[in-house]
Amino acid sequence: MLSDSDITQLRDALKAGKPPTVWFTGRAVGVDAGKSGKVVSFASPEEGDFIEVKPTGSKDTLSFSKAELTLNRPKQRPAAPKKPAPAPAVVEEEIYQPAPASSSSSSRASSPSSASAPASAEKKSAPRRRAMPPSEVTVTLHSTPRGDWTVDVVVGKKRSVRSMPIPAAAIHKIAKELPDQVETAISAVMAAARQQHEERIALLQAELDAARRALNELS
Repeated sequence: MLSDSDITQLRDALKAGKPPTVWFTGRAVGVDAGKSGKVVSFASPEEGDFIEVKPTGSKDTLSFSKAELTLNRPKQRPAAPKKPAPAPAVVEEEIYQPAPASSSSSSRASSPSSASAPASAEKKSAPRRRAMPPSEVTVTLHSTPRGDWTVDVVVGKKRSVRSMPIPAAAIHKIAKELPDQVETAISAVMAAARQQHEERIALLQAELDAARRALNELS
């Protein structure tokens, strides 16, 4: 996790024109822990996912929080010890001894039955592979005081959708299908945003009325 002093150090490096390197912690979403990346910029305000990082080997720039990054390079795991080379196999020489005529005829008679064994084995179907269970999907809704809504979608450990805007009308419709506690929380956020817009409309209306009065006095 990055501390405040780490953030200052990263900002100084960016001002100097040297994108600093950071490493992703186990809390990073959509990126493997221990992987590195370059800090590109900082968003404002400094809360939530405000650190813009380009992971190594990726062309995309993603946003991360302080808890998802670190300046400490992870230790490399020691290489597994090499297995000793297997001892050379001992090849035994077979000494050919001609069999009696009666035994050769019996071996010829039994050869068709032995040859049929591989054929019967081939007829057996290969065992079916077990189906992989579906990945866990996490959907997160975000709102602003102005009533703007966005959604993040994480499939497994990969964030497939980041900060996609969603109309408030769609959120209001979805909330009706969710449990009462969730609908109540969403309705409270929408009510606060609606009140804020109503107050702004009233303020703008007052300014408009004042401008009209001033215009009438000048005519």
